[in-house]
Amino acid sequence: MITVHNENGIFILKLNRPEKRNALHPTMISQIITTIKKITHEEETKALVFSGEGSAFCAGADLEHLHSLLDESTVVNEKDSELLAEFFLTIYKLPFPTIAAVNGPAIAGGCGLTTVCDFVFADKQNAKFGFSEVSIGFSPAIVAIFLINKIGFNRAKRLLLTSEIVSAEEAKGVGLADFISENSLNDAVEFAKKLSKNSKSSFTNTKQMLQSIRNLNIDEAVNYCLELNAISRSSEDFKDRIKKFLSKG
Repeated sequence: MITVHNENGIFILKLNRPEKRNALHPTMISQIITTIKKITHEEETKALVFSGEGSAFCAGADLEHLHSLLDESTVVNEKDSELLAEFFLTIYKLPFPTIAAVNGPAIAGGCGLTTVCDFVFADKQNAKFGFSEVSIGFSPAIVAIFLINKIGFNRAKRLLLTSEIVSAEEAKGVGLADFISENSLNDAVEFAKKLSKNSKSSFTNTKQMLQSIRNLNIDEAVNYCLELNAISRSSEDFKDRIKKFLSKG
C-alpha cells in the first residue's frame, strides 16, 4: 500500500492505492508508522517526503473501512481512531524535515497529513485541499488539532465547517501550503537536499523548540530558549561549523 525510495538519505514515501485515491486504510497507516520508526533510527536519514501515486495525494479515510465499523462498539471505533492519532503524532514529532509533495487532491485525513508535515509543496494545477468530513456526517476531531495549530482557529473553523475545497493558491493564502510548484515531488526533493546541508542537530532542536514554546508562557519560553541556546553553543557541530565559517574570512 506504500512504496519507499531512498535517495541518498532523503526517503520518498508514496501512498500507493491509486485505485482508491490513496485513501487511508489501517493496513496502510500501520505500514507507514513501521517504516517511519525504522528510518528514524537510520543514521543516513536526512528527510522524509510524502507523495501520492496516481492523480490524488490522499482522499482521506477509507470509507469502505469506516462502513465496516458502523455496527461496531464505541470501544472498537476508538481503537481505530487511536491508530490515526498515532499516525499523525508520529509524523509531527519526527526530528528530521518532513515534506508533503501534494500532487493532487488532499482531502479530509489526507489534508490532515499535510498539516503534520514541516513543509508543503502544492502542485499548481492539480493540488486541492479541504476537509469534507461534515458533509458526510463525520467530525474531523483528530485533524482539527493539527489544523488549528498550523493555520489558526478562525481559518480552521472556516475550512472544517464549510467542507470547502480550495486550490493550491488559496491553500498558500491561508497557510496550508508553503510553496506552489509545477512539479511538487521534484521540487520537494530538491528542497530536502538543501535542508540537509544545514546542521542536523540544530534543525532538530529548533523544530522541537517551535513545538514546545507554543504551550509555554513568556517566562517559561524564555527560560527554555536560554537553556537551548547554551546547549547549542556547546555542541561539537556548532563548534566545527563556526570555526569553518570564520576560517573563510
